[in-house]
Amino acid sequence: MRIISYNINGIRAGIKKGILEWLKKENPDVICFQEIKANSNQFDTIEFEKLGYHCYWHSAQKKGYSGVAILTKFKPKKITYGCGEKIFDNEGRVLKIDLDRVSIMSCYFPSGTTGGIRQKFKMDFLHYFYEFIKLQTTNLIVCGDYNICHKSIDIHNPIANKSSSGFLPEERDWITAFLKLGFIDTFRYVNPNPDNYSWWSYRANARNNNKGWRIDYNMLSKNLETSIKDARIMKDVYYSDHCPILLEIT
Repeated sequence: MRIISYNINGIRAGIKKGILEWLKKENPDVICFQEIKANSNQFDTIEFEKLGYHCYWHSAQKKGYSGVAILTKFKPKKITYGCGEKIFDNEGRVLKIDLDRVSIMSCYFPSGTTGGIRQKFKMDFLHYFYEFIKLQTTNLIVCGDYNICHKSIDIHNPIANKSSSGFLPEERDWITAFLKLGFIDTFRYVNPNPDNYSWWSYRANARNNNKGWRIDYNMLSKNLETSIKDARIMKDVYYSDHCPILLEIT
């Protein structure tokens, strides 16, 4: 099973840039999108269905904001929209499908970069999500944009960014605690090397200079550890300020 997670930063913009052609070429079994920034009646969902996908969209109530999706070649046994907390679900941040062998989530964690109110919202989400996820830690893949770099190796300048949202000690500690619940950071499981990022600012030619952050993850339940075949960052895909990340399991 090939699973791709991708913060597309606007599904309509991605379609205009040619993401349908890319998706046809890559042909993953499942793709999890984050930050779709649209309701499903604002773009042609049929084009994704023509590629053989069952499509599930969970948009934010606010137009042009947030939202997640899962496209799957396998028809799910169950689809769960949201995490059960209205303040988060109104922003379209969590979507889950249950397949025969595994459950897959597409998650878009809040960003705290705009200031104190949203940073508090982010931390509230993290605390809630931890309690939510610890009830279901087996046979699960939690894909998405976590908006957190876990370790110094995951950010281009850890010293300068030590007080930046996305690399704060309490956020990094949360990732550590999350992993201890029984999850594997699949990319780090396969690749221990530095200078591997999944997001770059649009400013200062950051992507060409590879001054990025690794904030996108395919987290896998530890009981599925032996199924990991490949995990990589698809850094040469340019439909967003993020790039896709791939997980392949047997």
